[in-house]
Amino acid sequence: MAKIKITQIKSRIGATKTQKATLDSLGLSKIRQTVEHEDRPEIIGMVRKVEHLVSVEK
Repeated sequence: MAKIKITQIKSRIGATKTQKATLDSLGLSKIRQTVEHEDRPEIIGMVRKVEHLVSVEK
């Protein structure tokens, strides 16, 4: 399956509890930190929830 790169581009300060929990479950804790995940519907749903805090590359 295809991989996607997710990079946190904005701070989590001011984000809601659920958005912070979503960033944690994606494995992101710092600005400019990048993680790779499988391109699955569950991951895409999490990315959409915090799309204003992250950038995605395929």
